[in-house]
Amino acid sequence: MIEVRVRHEVIRIEPWGPDSLRVRVGRHGITEDLPGALVAPKPAEAQESEHQVVNGSLTATVELVGTDTGVVPVLSFTRTDTGAELFSEQRAHFWWPGPRLREERGGGYARLEQRFHAYEGERFFGLGQHTHGRLDQKGMVLDLVQRNGEVSIPFVLSSRGYGLLWNSPAVGRVELAENGTRWVADSARQIDYWVTAGSPLQILSRYADATGHTPMLPEWASGFWQSKLRYRSQQELLEVAREHKRRGLPMSVLVADFFHWTHLGDWRFDPAEWPDPDAMIAELDSLGIRLMVSIWPSVSPLSSNYAEMRDRGLLVGTEHGLPAHAPWHDKGFDVEMPVTFYDPTNPEAREFVWETVKRNYYDRGVRAFWLDACEPELQPGHPHNLSFHSGPGSEVANSYPLASAQTFHEGSRTAGADDVVLLCRSAWAGSQRYGAALWSGDIPATWDSLRTQVRAGLNVALSGIPWWTTDIGGFHGGDPDLPEYRELIVRWFQYGVFCPLFRLHGVRDPRGAFGPEMTGGPNEVWSYGPEAGELIASALWLRERIRPYLMTQMRAAHEHGTPPMRPLFTEFPDDSSAWEVDDEFLLGPDLLVAPVLHAGATSRHVYLPSGAQWTDAWTGEVSGGGLVEAPLDRIPLFLRDGTKLPISG
Repeated sequence: MIEVRVRHEVIRIEPWGPDSLRVRVGRHGITEDLPGALVAPKPAEAQESEHQVVNGSLTATVELVGTDTGVVPVLSFTRTDTGAELFSEQRAHFWWPGPRLREERGGGYARLEQRFHAYEGERFFGLGQHTHGRLDQKGMVLDLVQRNGEVSIPFVLSSRGYGLLWNSPAVGRVELAENGTRWVADSARQIDYWVTAGSPLQILSRYADATGHTPMLPEWASGFWQSKLRYRSQQELLEVAREHKRRGLPMSVLVADFFHWTHLGDWRFDPAEWPDPDAMIAELDSLGIRLMVSIWPSVSPLSSNYAEMRDRGLLVGTEHGLPAHAPWHDKGFDVEMPVTFYDPTNPEAREFVWETVKRNYYDRGVRAFWLDACEPELQPGHPHNLSFHSGPGSEVANSYPLASAQTFHEGSRTAGADDVVLLCRSAWAGSQRYGAALWSGDIPATWDSLRTQVRAGLNVALSGIPWWTTDIGGFHGGDPDLPEYRELIVRWFQYGVFCPLFRLHGVRDPRGAFGPEMTGGPNEVWSYGPEAGELIASALWLRERIRPYLMTQMRAAHEHGTPPMRPLFTEFPDDSSAWEVDDEFLLGPDLLVAPVLHAGATSRHVYLPSGAQWTDAWTGEVSGGGLVEAPLDRIPLFLRDGTKLPISG
């Protein structure tokens, strides 16, 4: 570790795992234990001098640049073996400011800026999940804030051979401009970022070491998950499970979504609609189906837990005004009322919520939890007004989904579970270590949305979250009786087969007004007519056939941080064209998937990376790519270098 001091600024650079460095910049000194994503580093052998740290393949150098207003420290990062520059800091102006800017807010907090040079041809990937529809995010400005469908994970993988984690959960933004890259925290105490170098897969492995490895996905979670907007009762849910099995279709998970509870924050089944959960769970177990229940972080004033949680300080507070964060139409109340959220950054709140959930769900046999609206869902969006146990919302709000996943992961593990899977609508850096499975939020039921999901899922994979899925068919809308929509959902199912998790969900037409009585239109395999239903069933059985291969990839994700779904360039970094392909992907190293993403298409263009021989998985013929056939009953699939997988069956 080295520290460089210039006037009041202190820069600390220290090894943080092999080929990786952590940089912190503070005023007067470095504050320890601020909120962040990093775990204790693996051992690394580094060489240090007064202004340089060499750690494996990565070297950091501090240059003291003289200016008319004094010395300015500027950092650069190079490849140790060649001395080639990976990236370096950029001064904003020849006079002032330098590469960093600190504008005081009072009380030790400041608006923080960190600038780096831009490079011609550089591409940026990762940064969580967004709906902008792009894989390469160079040229974009992205808010560092959590919203439904917009998941902020401030980790970027560069085509220049490095990865950078902005290790701050503060609200802010990142600008990936042509004239420079700038990271901004609206209000925080110090700059903190982590850097590593290597190939794409090496970068992802080091990142998993730095922020935590995902657990091993339990085998049951790799199958088909059935869900709709809402099954209104125990009987309705069981009838779907029975009919699914009567038709001989595979199902691994069945979901009891929102409003199955009495009030928000009670975290228990409503006995009027779910009179015997124990018998329901036992029957589902006999059918080989896991029950997943929806758990919201919201707490209504009508909840039996509200008064105690309020008085013990277990709820998220506000800097100004009443501690209310969103409107909700709760059961037993004719109008919307304000609700608040539990504070998962408070260990006592985590314990209280888990003990309640354990008593009402876990002890009955529920092992799969859906952490919906865990951004949390603010209406209006005012993260700066939140007050947490761990700090003001401006500094820590983005870590809410990480802390909420921690509640359920640690609680489940303490209770003896070793197969924790948490379906989450939001995540932050490190969420994967708590068994978080991200899905893409409340997306439209359109072809454009399907195209967007392909790129969003790949960027999630490059953000360190190996478990990911979409609402097959989209969430908002979709008429099961329309031929146009039936085509879309068939193509979406074919794509979903090769996503890390395989899950149907959505609010189909006809849809009613929001409230406790809502249920949404039908959304089962047989809801889309006999022709589409047969094609969907074929997709379910294809998923069953590839599950052993998928579980092998999940083992690699657990052990090495290698995501099962990945862009082509991760396996073929020397193929320049592979960096440009954003509508195909690899599942593991050996299966290339080219989903059909346009209405009416019965063929599509496929790029097959150089450096491997590719075989059409359906015909067994060697392929060079180009225009390939894609009738409605088939998604283009290609196997690498003689790999054998049971695609046909």
